Amino acid sequence: MVIRKLEEKDLEAVSAICMSAFFNSVAGTLTDEGVATFSKIAACDAFFDRMKGDTVMLVAESGEIIEGVIELKESRHVAMFFIRPERQKSGIGRKLLSSVLSHASGETVTVSASLSSVAAYEKYGFECTGGVGESAGLVYQPMELKFNKAMHAKSA
Repeated sequence: MVIRKLEEKDLEAVSAICMSAFFNSVAGTLTDEGVATFSKIAACDAFFDRMKGDTVMLVAESGEIIEGVIELKESRHVAMFFIRPERQKSGIGRKLLSSVLSHASGETVTVSASLSSVAAYEKYGFECTGGVGESAGLVYQPMELKFNKAMHAKSA
């Protein structure tokens, strides 16, 4: 398993993983608006546009197959974090999160977790930080991970 930066050639595979995982565990809990919003966010062109911004995008690759993706915006917010559904719960997410945390600044990383992913984020050490919110049809639980400087240096 190799963790590396997302490249333009990966966009189609990454978009497909996000959509597959989303439809597998999240889409059924949202309105049509939420599904449409996510579909736009996970589209290849949207990923491409975000690659130019203040974001770090990493993929987990096994052989020639991309197994998962994580996106860290502004060095402090996990914006996208998806693993191929058939490879979930195999340690890929933990490796991706650990790798992206080496790019984080400050002492806190946040995420707007889908309700179906709250338990997974809690296993990674995130804690809920307020009530459930909704934006453009996407329902989410604000969460954060606090880490000290020793932990941050260790993950680098």
